[in-house]
Amino acid sequence: RRVTCGRFHGMLSRESADELLGGAEGAYLVRESQRQPGTHTLALRFGHQTLNYRLFYDGKHFVGEKRFETVHDLVTDGLITLYIETKAAEYIAKMTTNPIYEHLGYTSLLKDKMGHRLSRRRTEPHRVTFQREDRKITTSPLVRHSTLKDCPSEKQSSYDKIHNFKVHTFRGPHWCEYCANFMWGLIAQGVHCSDCGLNVHKQCSKLVPSDCQPDLRRIKKVFSCDLTTLVKAHNTTRPMVVDMCIKEIELRGLQSEGLYRVSGFSEHIEDVRLAFDRDGEKADISANVYNDINIIAGALKLYLRDLPIPVITFHVYSKFILAAKMPNPDTRLEAIHEGLLLLPPAHYETLRHLMMHLKK
Repeated sequence: RRVTCGRFHGMLSRESADELLGGAEGAYLVRESQRQPGTHTLALRFGHQTLNYRLFYDGKHFVGEKRFETVHDLVTDGLITLYIETKAAEYIAKMTTNPIYEHLGYTSLLKDKMGHRLSRRRTEPHRVTFQREDRKITTSPLVRHSTLKDCPSEKQSSYDKIHNFKVHTFRGPHWCEYCANFMWGLIAQGVHCSDCGLNVHKQCSKLVPSDCQPDLRRIKKVFSCDLTTLVKAHNTTRPMVVDMCIKEIELRGLQSEGLYRVSGFSEHIEDVRLAFDRDGEKADISANVYNDINIIAGALKLYLRDLPIPVITFHVYSKFILAAKMPNPDTRLEAIHEGLLLLPPAHYETLRHLMMHLKK
């Protein structure tokens, strides 16, 4: 019997599906499973055998991670992948053994971009100096005692950032920027970093180092943007929102009653947010535009509240809560010390600056 590819054949056994496909390579059909009634199976001929996959539908068809508008597209992509993985298995296994990542493409471009940015602006982080009794001790990057002072460091911090990879469909031929090999498939051939634009195979993405350098052209907003992504994109130690708001508050708001307790007008706070999203570090938050300092304080609170990952990150938060419940002061201090060590550098520096500000 001749099979119409893609036709639904109702409830069939595996043996019946195999007979219907008739050994034609690339032929396929959809059947209802006898073993699990109500579920559907894609039967596909490849490599002189019939392969059976559980078929799902949530608005699009899928058997794995990739989702397709039609079963035909799913099968086409599957045949490409099966052919590549079957005929070039040894080659694929060796793809990542001699990557070009360190020599060509993104890494070279990254060095050029960083050199250009560093020549335009030099921002230096801080070390922390603390005093206890008559001894002065300098530590970096830890704050362990109550008296804090700023000290410029001798070299610029380097914040590691993982790439923000997302499955991506490339139009036309595309090559991996890690291993320099072809990215095959009909759709979702690889992953794309939405912060820096790096394109690699999904399997290669696990080997790419945490050296993402976000491109300002790809950062659409300031508020609700990942903290480390923002500071790396702008080549700053802390988010400019934190620095600019704190500077403005300390300039004209330290004598204001109810600072951080009294709310500013929500419409004006929203205006400040839009100004940062639109103008970045050029946003004007001076008294000439926002006379009420509570608007600036409210904008800073909104920025911290909207962070996708809080300043005190999710995985460290519970450690600070446990530390706060410890009755012994020395044990509590050591537990807080250990929690601080777990914070990403940009988060630590932001928290340190906020604590110094709140102390002031």
